[in-house]
Amino acid sequence: MSDKFIYKTIDSEITDALLKIKGSKFYGLLFNVSNEQEIKNYLQYSQELYPNATHYCYAYRLGISGELYRANDDGEPSGTAGLPIYNQLLSSELTNVILIVVRYFGGTKLGVGGLIKAYKESAQHTIESAKIIIRELSEKYELTFDYTHQSSVMTLLKKLNIDILNSNFYEKCNLCIEIPMKKKNLFFEKFDSHIAQHFVSINMIP
Repeated sequence: MSDKFIYKTIDSEITDALLKIKGSKFYGLLFNVSNEQEIKNYLQYSQELYPNATHYCYAYRLGISGELYRANDDGEPSGTAGLPIYNQLLSSELTNVILIVVRYFGGTKLGVGGLIKAYKESAQHTIESAKIIIRELSEKYELTFDYTHQSSVMTLLKKLNIDILNSNFYEKCNLCIEIPMKKKNLFFEKFDSHIAQHFVSINMIP
């Protein structure tokens, strides 16, 4: 995707996309992830969901352009499992996801070509079972200001179509907002030139 502020990912997790190939069962699992710790957690979760499987092969991509990635064959012949899974993530342009294919060996060896085909088809089937969505990069900020400037603040947010996630109105006005990255420069231009002097604080929320 050419837009540096958006990426493709999945709406919700998949845990049971099943394919049966020559007696072997291949279960596909697909999860949203944002860091390597979540990846480790989901790999452990896959083993809890499917204990005593023979292989837990996977691939993941992290980052808006998938700059962090890995493919793992988990004991299958080199290049027969992790890479076919990874290639399906690439062809679908999915990122910030991990796709795990769990195999229960059914007694019939598939051979190198058969394994590549099986893991490719399982990964493909898993992705097709998911709802793919477009997500937009954004940052969250907390704004605190006096009541007397509420109108000018709200006007700016409405004009730029900035979402208010939550609000509190006590001694001061306190808003949590989400700014799309593609609007960030424009927002701070308007903010600095019109109403920055009225703010008690503006802080980014990690």
